Amino acid sequence: MNALTPPPARGRRAKIIGSIIAIAVMAALAALAWYLNHQPKAGAGGPGATQGGGPGGPGGGGGGGRGGRGGATTVGFAKAELADIPVSVDALGTVMAAATATVRPQVSGILQKINFSEGQLVKAGQVLAVIDPRPFEMALLQASGSRQRDEAQLASARVTLERFRTLLAQDSIARQDVDTQAALVKQLEGTGMTDRAAEGIAKLNLSYTQIKAPISGRVGLRVVDMGNLVGSGDANGIALITQLSPIDVQFSVPQDRVPDLQASIRSAAGLPATAFDRTRTVTLATGKFAALDNQVDVATGTVRAKARFANADQSLFPSQFVNLRLELRTIKDAVMVPVTALRNSSTGDFVYVLDAAEHTVAVRPVTRGQATVDKVEIKTGLKAGEQVITEGADRLKDGARVVLPGDKPQMGGGQGGGGRRGGRGGAGRGERPADGASAGAAAPASAASAPLAAASAAASAPAADGERRHHWRDGAAGDGQRPRRKPEGTEQK
Repeated sequence: MNALTPPPARGRRAKIIGSIIAIAVMAALAALAWYLNHQPKAGAGGPGATQGGGPGGPGGGGGGGRGGRGGATTVGFAKAELADIPVSVDALGTVMAAATATVRPQVSGILQKINFSEGQLVKAGQVLAVIDPRPFEMALLQASGSRQRDEAQLASARVTLERFRTLLAQDSIARQDVDTQAALVKQLEGTGMTDRAAEGIAKLNLSYTQIKAPISGRVGLRVVDMGNLVGSGDANGIALITQLSPIDVQFSVPQDRVPDLQASIRSAAGLPATAFDRTRTVTLATGKFAALDNQVDVATGTVRAKARFANADQSLFPSQFVNLRLELRTIKDAVMVPVTALRNSSTGDFVYVLDAAEHTVAVRPVTRGQATVDKVEIKTGLKAGEQVITEGADRLKDGARVVLPGDKPQMGGGQGGGGRRGGRGGAGRGERPADGASAGAAAPASAASAPLAAASAAASAPAADGERRHHWRDGAAGDGQRPRRKPEGTEQK
């Protein structure tokens, strides 16, 4: 049996060599994995960019594996168009009645009648309520009696004065008596004037027993009932009337927009105003600009303004919040581009202008103007008809190549036009490379797989040798169930 057992030193040496080879294989696999996971991005010097993989080659996808050209980015674009832009001021406004009036009695008395219903539309001069008129009728009779009495005394004094003047002409009476009678006539004339005024006041107070509407509008809720004693000192009065047609909307204008608003006021007879609902989808009423306040509110930096609406259908209600749009002017034939096309840098605004023939972009400094919800005006730097980049501009620079929507991908060594696996080279998922693809497109993958194949072959050789020796030593059959060989010279024993 000693002749069949290999020397112990030889077995230990084989185990050490096999361990070293296995460690080397593991290190090679780890290095390969690190290399594949830390390749530079396409367009930044990756394999597809340096080895000429071309479109669809290793790393050929532009912009994170999207483009079909080496280092190109898929972008969206739009054409600059001419359009008319309405320049407007949008603000939150409060509907305010053009006039409000609290109906209060001007004389004190018992409320005898109420001639209105709550919420009723009334006209100016309409009788709303009646106070008991009898005390005021008596006062009028008294004033009339005093006037008639004093007027009779005045008439008697005037007759006496004429008689005294006749006697004075005949030198039959003293001048002093004539002057005294003339003074009495003047005194009675003054008394008569006072009596007529008192009678007029009595008539006026009697008319005040009928409480009339001072303005036209809608009557609010009644605050007093019949049978109550009312007077001019009541704070709440009898009812509140608000004028609904016309009606005003008060809003605030930023102080920076005031010069533009004043210029529009001077150039136009009436600026159109539109009131929208809370969601800015329903038009409530249309009217015109009415007035601008004369000072800036220092707390908010705004100026109060007012627009007036006819409100014939009474769609606006006092104290209602509305969205107001005041149209200042309209810019004709403005160059408009989508808002997403306008970029900003430390040097100012710019856009990427597309050269569709060369599939490249160029930086163009521009000056912005008025803006709408989704578009912005370009005052200078761009002409109508030019195409600008609207999507994918974050990955661009001046002179960069781009891939446009609808371009046919060019199939190369990768997944056709640089898919997400285009950076690793070779046909993805077992696909054959396209005809005419360069051999260099698959070179990186072949070179990367060569160390792995060599290491695997090296690892398998010692293992197989050791296994054969192990099988030879133990006398067991191998994978192929080979019969055990007997050493020479054993048959003699």
